[in-house]
Amino acid sequence: MTGSEDAPSFRLAYVPGVTPAKWVKTWNERLPDIPLTLVQVPAAQAPEMLRAGEADAGLVRLPVDRTVLSAIPLYTETTVVVVPKDHVITAADEVSLADLADEVLFHPLDDVLDWDVPPGEPAFERPATTADAVELVAANVGLLVVPQSLARLHHRRDLTYRPVVDAPQSSVALSWPEEATTDLVEDFIGIVRGRTVNSTRGRTAAKPAEAEGRRSEQGGGRRTAGAKAPAKSSGKPAARTARGRSGGGRATGRGKPRRRS
Repeated sequence: MTGSEDAPSFRLAYVPGVTPAKWVKTWNERLPDIPLTLVQVPAAQAPEMLRAGEADAGLVRLPVDRTVLSAIPLYTETTVVVVPKDHVITAADEVSLADLADEVLFHPLDDVLDWDVPPGEPAFERPATTADAVELVAANVGLLVVPQSLARLHHRRDLTYRPVVDAPQSSVALSWPEEATTDLVEDFIGIVRGRTVNSTRGRTAAKPAEAEGRRSEQGGGRRTAGAKAPAKSSGKPAARTARGRSGGGRATGRGKPRRRS
């Protein structure tokens, strides 16, 4: 194998409507030597891509098969109806499914909402994609109900949208193959969950111990021998160190400052 084949990298799949930019930015700041490759994939194909090992992790839409894939739910989207700007629905701030009962609603083949029964009047056909359905809405043929991120993704100046208060919602999660929870996957989990660089969660738990070992090797035995007190309390040794710096080395016991006063 060549050196380039051995070099670590991270492949992140993401489905339409999801914007991973903020997490990718943090990755590049923390792990600049490990390239992160983004792979956009249709929502229905994302779980299979992860199972096949074609991506290390993915930002996907729930549900996923939890017997194979691990998943951390991130957020749930507002569901909206996409309409022409001059449609009567735009007079309201939000609508219900009952308000859409007499409207022709498109139900594209890549729909990500879990309908028991699709609302509204059935369209003359099911568009292949959400993008195709948006074009039909612009042609005043019918309306479309989608997660808000997809309405924004396919934004047009002649269209707008309104929240649908009682429609099913779509949740986005970070997912990966349970048997392939690598160190890099743990790193990305930490980024998504907002952990700091020095967090002790996940793979970073070993770092403080490694750092302490290096300090002991570099500083000799005195630091190790003086480390008896931390077993009682994690906070008190730090306080005594602070007093020692300001008041001299003799103030090592809790009662001494009181007798001196």
